[in-house]
Amino acid sequence: MKSETKKTTDTTLIRRKAEGLLKEMQSKSISLTEIETIKLLYELEVYQIELEMQKEELQLAKDEAEINAEKYTNLYDYAPAAKFTLNSNGGICQLNFTAAKMLTKERSNLINSNFKLFITTETRSLFVDFLDKITDSKTKQDCEVRHGIN
Repeated sequence: MKSETKKTTDTTLIRRKAEGLLKEMQSKSISLTEIETIKLLYELEVYQIELEMQKEELQLAKDEAEINAEKYTNLYDYAPAAKFTLNSNGGICQLNFTAAKMLTKERSNLINSNFKLFITTETRSLFVDFLDKITDSKTKQDCEVRHGIN
């Protein structure tokens, strides 16, 4: 609903600017011959069709992006393995349903929690090292920890 309101506002704003430019051009009393007027009208019609085609392409791209986002979300959320998206400090940004079940808490209550709180004391230093490595190297890293609320 918000995107429709923004779209309407953007369209209205563009229309007002175009009308203002047209009034400005008309006030300068540009006198065009009939042939020039026909050419100008033709160019405007072609431009309008181009814009409509671009709008259709953008709408198709938007629809495809939404479908892909939904597929990704479903793959992430319903994966049989626990999945976490963490920030550089170990804070939980996202997690799937399996991860929330493993930690025996509601998913919404786990967002912004620090993942370190859910792993054993013995493996915490491994996890901290992992965070340092991944932050410094920006390459794929692996880390195995044991979960357990201490």
